[in-house]
Amino acid sequence: MLLRSGVRVTLAEKSTTYRRDFHGEILQPGGQRILDQLGVLDSASRRGARTLDGFQVLERGRVLLDIDYRRLEPPYGRLLALPQRHLLEELLAACHRLPGFTHLPGHRISALRDDRGRCTGAVFTGPAGTRTTVPARVVVAADGRFSRTRTLAGIGAGRREAFDQDIVWFTLPAPGRATGRVRIHRAAGTAVLVHDTHPDRLRVGWALPHGGWQAATAGGIAPIRDELAAAVPELADLLHRHLTGLSDLALLDVFAADAEEWVRDGLVLAGDAAHTHGPLGAQGINLALQDAATLHPVLLDALAAGRCTRERLAPFQRLRAPAAARVTRVQRLQAKAFLGTAGPAATYLRSRAAALVTRTPLGAHLTSRIAFGPVPVQVRTDLFTAAPRPTQKGARSQ
Repeated sequence: MLLRSGVRVTLAEKSTTYRRDFHGEILQPGGQRILDQLGVLDSASRRGARTLDGFQVLERGRVLLDIDYRRLEPPYGRLLALPQRHLLEELLAACHRLPGFTHLPGHRISALRDDRGRCTGAVFTGPAGTRTTVPARVVVAADGRFSRTRTLAGIGAGRREAFDQDIVWFTLPAPGRATGRVRIHRAAGTAVLVHDTHPDRLRVGWALPHGGWQAATAGGIAPIRDELAAAVPELADLLHRHLTGLSDLALLDVFAADAEEWVRDGLVLAGDAAHTHGPLGAQGINLALQDAATLHPVLLDALAAGRCTRERLAPFQRLRAPAAARVTRVQRLQAKAFLGTAGPAATYLRSRAAALVTRTPLGAHLTSRIAFGPVPVQVRTDLFTAAPRPTQKGARSQ
């Protein structure tokens, strides 16, 4: 967005490739619309994606909750499982087609430049240990929930143990087994999230008590595999064939966080670096995209005024902090409802709530708020002044 608005941008990344597994890959309609407005949604999807029609909760094989995203206005009446490497590669290719872009792969931030309390750039350590100093009028830290930039700035992460479960992720080869849904399978003492992912695989998330990883894995993979097969019997054959060791599993430590400060003179925290959420509701990447779209005009205003001060940057936090806080509140309710302990009373209440969401206009309204946010965010394309160079005929960006 900044490049399209004529701003010179240097992107520094610790990684040199996106050829690694990312767990958060589901795009809500609000995130899809932002990417579409940037002109990268279709090209990223062509690299490989899976359309998901909605979200279901099942208990003992019975569909308890069925949220159909096809009720939403087209063309975004769907969830989209888009591997993050496909999205990141396409965004990077789009940046390379714009003037003023510098890319520093394999560079880890090692220091922030400071001039009397104002951030004036950053220092990065490259693959060979060389140090590169990048002066900047503003530094945007979008380096995740364990943000090193935030640590270097001395800003507290504001971590809160807001959830009772952690999630263990893995994938299974599953040709011909696509469901077209995100499903949470509830069973005695456990819950398992399953959705299609590219190419012909299922991504599985197993909920276990927060901090309970060591206890859960003490007996090795066999009891875990048996518990999962009992919870999702239709996947038993895949689990016994492909889940062979603890190394197949990846633990996600689930917590919420709200950084003590989002903005300082010359510095902005965005996405997970500013606010961290759980995986339920597929909100992480969508919130980050909405942050970027909201921050774009705020930065342009500050840069045009020549004053990237806390006061000039403060509208970003003022606009986005309520949305982030709301997502955390909703996710806590979702975690208790979908992942909490089963029982007759709890099952009855879930059934009544599910009927409300599934069959009434209120349910459609709630689905829309989850899909687009309480205040939908769009890209300020009217601020774009630069057009990307066309891709050479017959060439594919890498």
